[in-house]
Amino acid sequence: MAALSEIYAPELTELRRVRVDDLDAVLNEEELAWRDRLSWDFRPSADLVRRFVGVQALSGFALVAGGRVIGYSYFVTEDHKGLVGDLYILRDFATVELEYQLLEAVLDRMMSSPFLHRVESQLMMLHSPLEADLPHASFAGCYPRNFMVADLGAVGKFPVGKARQNIVLEPWSERFQEDAARVIASAYQGHIDSEINDQYRSVQGARRFLVNIVQYPGCGSFFQPASFVAQQQGSGQTAGICLSSLVSPEVGHITQVCVMPGSKGSGAGYELVRSSLLALAEHGCHSASLTVTSANREAVKLYERMGFVTKRNFSAFVWEGF
Repeated sequence: MAALSEIYAPELTELRRVRVDDLDAVLNEEELAWRDRLSWDFRPSADLVRRFVGVQALSGFALVAGGRVIGYSYFVTEDHKGLVGDLYILRDFATVELEYQLLEAVLDRMMSSPFLHRVESQLMMLHSPLEADLPHASFAGCYPRNFMVADLGAVGKFPVGKARQNIVLEPWSERFQEDAARVIASAYQGHIDSEINDQYRSVQGARRFLVNIVQYPGCGSFFQPASFVAQQQGSGQTAGICLSSLVSPEVGHITQVCVMPGSKGSGAGYELVRSSLLALAEHGCHSASLTVTSANREAVKLYERMGFVTKRNFSAFVWEGF
């Protein structure tokens, strides 16, 4: 039997014209895809999509074939920048061409705004790797990334790091937010990750990043007991941070780890990650994940030494100069 997308040429329609019920099949399958491929509970994010679609407040497009919604993509804007929040097409209908069609539609809409000069995306559920011939390729940059996972069964055997004699680990609290923003802006100055996320380039942007991490479910549910701030012995200066979340009841995620330039190579990053993994294991998590830019070889090697293995490759994309 021919696929529905072969019988009826899929058409784009505004998300604001789509009923929540019509999107359910796509969101339900996407929830299963995140669970099966990444051990990630996508339901909180899917529920946000449902809520905003229900009040016609989500910008983006749906793909409709034969009166059935088979895919969607949405975007949000912030100051001068747009973000492709998600893109998913039902497995039975997903093709490179349809993914391009959806992505191009949201890009065209954002690029038509005179106020937007940059678009970012990190789409982990694409059925086809978009590494060449991207929509608006002349404005695009591609940054391969790794989704890495570690079994926490042996984390208790990790030795205490050499940096522990020079730093004190404090549990995360809001009083560290300003220090953490300064650490992020300093740590990523000239770093490849600041090309992917321009919030890393300033203290003001890092503040917004921290608010998003703590308040919204895009990187899981923020988990304060496994989030730490490293401070220098004696001076009390903040040397680094490690923030964690829960992406399902038994799976943790390292959402952010970075250290001040003067602390790089000291072992502070290892000790921060080790402490977060220990706390996640004590909470009952059997595994933890993180994402890292493939070109950041030192970080990749550190995570591999700590038992992380790459389970999925994806790309971050940035369009600017349009």
